[in-house]
Amino acid sequence: MADERSVDFGTRLKRRARALKSETYTLYLALQDPRVPLHAKLLAAVVVGYAFSPLDLIPDFIPVLGYLDDLILVPAGIVLVLKMIPAEAMDECRARAAVQVCDGKSLSRVAGVIVVLIWLLLAALSVALVAQLFE
Repeated sequence: MADERSVDFGTRLKRRARALKSETYTLYLALQDPRVPLHAKLLAAVVVGYAFSPLDLIPDFIPVLGYLDDLILVPAGIVLVLKMIPAEAMDECRARAAVQVCDGKSLSRVAGVIVVLIWLLLAALSVALVAQLFE
């Protein structure tokens, strides 16, 4: 009986993880939709960027707390953004995401490159700012 529960829990967890990844990709597609308000696009960009970012607010190697940001912040951000986006736009973006996932198109590498480039840009800007402060 305990094995059935753990398998069931594991299966449910995997299903939720796939749904979270799918919703994150859907938000990425919503960023390109002209019907989505600017404030929703800005928050969606932050959520998608954080979800695909290799850096976390709380590092994953810290027991329990390391995964809480991924388990709480990302889903909470998705829920908040979903409330800001028109239902028709989200429905279309979900349909496009489902088709692209079935076709095997992956956002992971592209998103990873974009996030790394953003972090590098922020690091360069920080160095430039510090350099100006010490002149």
